[in-house]
Amino acid sequence: MELRDPIRSVLNYKGGNVWSVRPCVFVYDAIAIMSEKQVGALPVIEGTKLVGIMSERDYARKVVLKGKSSKDTQVKEIMTSPVIYATPQETVDNCMRIMTANGVRHLPVVEGERVVGIVSIGDLVKWIISAQADTIHQMQSYITGKYPG
Repeated sequence: MELRDPIRSVLNYKGGNVWSVRPCVFVYDAIAIMSEKQVGALPVIEGTKLVGIMSERDYARKVVLKGKSSKDTQVKEIMTSPVIYATPQETVDNCMRIMTANGVRHLPVVEGERVVGIVSIGDLVKWIISAQADTIHQMQSYITGKYPG
């Protein structure tokens, strides 16, 4: 695991399941999917095209705080659009930069026009911690003379 690994590696490691919703779905139903699948955001897809993303943050700020009903509000009314996304070739460190610079916690990964996965800030932090642990282990092995070479 390296910081220069493509984000595709993270998707392969965590599994490429992508749950999504259509823009016309009611927010309540989208939140139910998020709860069932234990995810914090859902890509919003119309046909095959990524048109938005709905996150727990969108729900809290645009439904709860505004006194709207999640059973009467459609996803298209609260989704974030346009969507910031990455391609499978983007590196882990570049995706972390993109997420940090744009203040987003979920980053869809798009190949062509198809969403092939989504990574969270937590996914990237886990990857980075594993990469650092590997580096530390290699350095300890080198220092103690156990490094294969």
